Amino acid sequence: MKKISFLISCIAAVALQAQTSYTVDDLILQAMQNAPDLEVSKQNIEAAKSKKRSAYGSYLPNVNLDASAGKIGQNRLLDPDTMANDTFILGKLSLSQLLYDFGRTGGNVDSLEYEKNAYSMQNTQKIADKIRDVKSAYYAVLRSIALIDVNKENLKLNEAQLYRAQKYFEAGIRTKIDVSDAKVGVINAKIELNKAEYALKLAYANLDKVIGFEALTNNYTVQAQQLDLDNLYESLIPYDLELLEAIKFAYSHRAVLKEYRELTLAKEAQLRVATSEYYPAFYLNADYTKQKLDEMAAFVPKNQWQASVNLQWNLYKGGSSKAQEEEKKVQILISQAELKNIKLAIKEETTAAFINVAKSKDAVELSQSLLEVSKEKFDQAQKRYEHGLSDYIELQEARQGYITAKASLVIDYYNYYNSIAILNHAIGR
Repeated sequence: MKKISFLISCIAAVALQAQTSYTVDDLILQAMQNAPDLEVSKQNIEAAKSKKRSAYGSYLPNVNLDASAGKIGQNRLLDPDTMANDTFILGKLSLSQLLYDFGRTGGNVDSLEYEKNAYSMQNTQKIADKIRDVKSAYYAVLRSIALIDVNKENLKLNEAQLYRAQKYFEAGIRTKIDVSDAKVGVINAKIELNKAEYALKLAYANLDKVIGFEALTNNYTVQAQQLDLDNLYESLIPYDLELLEAIKFAYSHRAVLKEYRELTLAKEAQLRVATSEYYPAFYLNADYTKQKLDEMAAFVPKNQWQASVNLQWNLYKGGSSKAQEEEKKVQILISQAELKNIKLAIKEETTAAFINVAKSKDAVELSQSLLEVSKEKFDQAQKRYEHGLSDYIELQEARQGYITAKASLVIDYYNYYNSIAILNHAIGR
């Protein structure tokens, strides 16, 4: 039995050591490696690169090799009624090189380059979105952990009150109703603690989803913070930008704004492609043919080559060139309007996030003050109850007010840092 107990202890110790504790930066790195939505975004960039390489191929020579072998039959020149049969081998090497097409190929390559850049900016924006989401999920876990501590304290206070109520009843100082009320308080405290523990499990489940952990069970924890609730407001890190500075920063750094700028440039390049349809394209064409026959070798050349500069010019396409040009112009106007709309949205988002940071900070300050007053009231209610100057209801209300104030302070504290994460996301920081 001792060996079995020792083995179980070793297994438990190994399992405990295998458990990983993550900081918020660790969680962000895990999300970069595991989140499937980021992987999709990366593959979109690779696909855009491939499309650009394909379009760039139009600048390079188009080389083709054709080869064939078989039999051929034709009437003899001197004896038309007689059919001459022969075997042949034919090889042909041809080359076509674009010389100039009035910006058609260049516009197409530029358009795909801008689209690739837009996908890159979109990926950058998705990474910023993921960082914001990881931080929000991280703070939700920390908040749940802190609220469990608050509810544990609440349970201890209620259990201590039940113990005192029973002693007072046994001494004949208090009535049975106080004991019953204290028992109800203990049960309610256990219910709230149970809810808080389940809330933590849900917070971890959401964190798993945000990070992209696929395992059914993940052996990790989030590093909890030791909060000094008596001085929580003083520990807040103030935000270092004013509103106008934040908006200017957003205009320079938000990836989604850069994405729409690249898309606008892509539309302008596509307009150049559409306009080039009015003009011809010049190509250099060359080919070399080598063939071998048996009986007809004297009449057919073995080697033959030619080179030429060719012009391709579609003079009329039923008005489609003009329609395509007008369509591209409209798309440019739409893209420019969307760019302005994005700037307005960023300004509104930044302003709202900045205001929310200030509001969250004020909420922490007020919650800190409320906790101090509630704690003082609870202490006074305890003394009044002990000296028979108040009933259990007054004590219960004071205790509940103290616990509620402490929980509110925890919630407001993490809301403040979550609001900073949202503001940093809004300005592209």
